[in-house]
Amino acid sequence: MLIAGFPAGAWGTNCYLVAPAAGEECVIIDPGHQAAEGVEEALRKHRLKPVAVVLTHGHIDHVASVVPVCGAHGVPAWIHPEDRYMMSDPEKAIGRSFGMPLLGELTVGEPDDVRELTDGARLELAGLEFSVAHAPGHTKGSVTFGLPQAADIPPVLFSGDLLFAGSIGRTDLPGGSMEDMLDSLARVCLPLDDSTVVLPGHNEHTTIGRERATNPYLRQVAAGQGAVQAPRRGM
Repeated sequence: MLIAGFPAGAWGTNCYLVAPAAGEECVIIDPGHQAAEGVEEALRKHRLKPVAVVLTHGHIDHVASVVPVCGAHGVPAWIHPEDRYMMSDPEKAIGRSFGMPLLGELTVGEPDDVRELTDGARLELAGLEFSVAHAPGHTKGSVTFGLPQAADIPPVLFSGDLLFAGSIGRTDLPGGSMEDMLDSLARVCLPLDDSTVVLPGHNEHTTIGRERATNPYLRQVAAGQGAVQAPRRGM
């Protein structure tokens, strides 16, 4: 399996291209702010043909390049219905204005073909099977995408802004909920094998085992403790 990732734009959002191997079809995950050029570079480098864009949630730092990427390759975008409005109204999603200089760089709106994700769905795309888990907390429509273990490759979780290395996503933006975040961490993350590689929406990759042992939020959830204060940085 081939996974090519790079941080993009003002928020350093991780965009991923996933394929069975170089020279084959691929899925693009979270083409965010200023990600289109990086996507095209990765497609050329690995000789990939995109068949779909899938989105962990609707914040503009994860979806800003969806329209140009989908338009350039004639592919659909998949998003949870609770977050679909954010593609057309990104400022409402964060409760404030971005400011004109940044907003002027954004392509606001939906691509021609939008399809909606559901909890527990299995997406068969590019010869791969992605499992979808609804994981609200950061937004109402946040999801994760999982890939099972294959040969000598461990299972993979594309966690979006649910789980980071050493932290979790913020819950103080519109649609966020600490109660939902704790439930999603317990329901989606804790049952996973320690070997599961976590590819988050920001910063470096990690594993479930590492986070189970060291992440203060996941440790408190595992211990059944009450609500903790979520981070308040980034998006």
